[in-house]
Amino acid sequence: MGSLNVSIVTPDGPVYEGVAQMVIARTKAGELGILPGHVPLVAPLKIDIVRLKVESGEEWVAVGGGFMEVNGEEVNILADTAEREQDIDIDRAEKAKQRAEAELSRAKEQKVDEVMAQLALQKAINRIHAKEHS
Repeated sequence: MGSLNVSIVTPDGPVYEGVAQMVIARTKAGELGILPGHVPLVAPLKIDIVRLKVESGEEWVAVGGGFMEVNGEEVNILADTAEREQDIDIDRAEKAKQRAEAELSRAKEQKVDEVMAQLALQKAINRIHAKEHS
């Protein structure tokens, strides 16, 4: 089986650059598994885990939305936010989840910023999920 050159980049800089045998990502249209030789595509990503099948097993990256571009043997992910599972501070992620839940509760009561609170909660839960994998 061939390999893919994978790059995951945020506005703050690169998060992952390496080789994978497969990339699995959740797009707005559903989950995609990318293997070498996949047809070219650009797809918007949901807040979820990007799973990278590598020689040593599987690496998880918590991605906070963005876009994935597949072109030949390259997969480029331009993410709003991204953290590798080993870089996630679980205490910080749990606190972010608690803050987001409180904000969501307050937003529902006041009918303001509910969408932003839901996004913050999704991102916090996603980070916790990625960290629990390690």
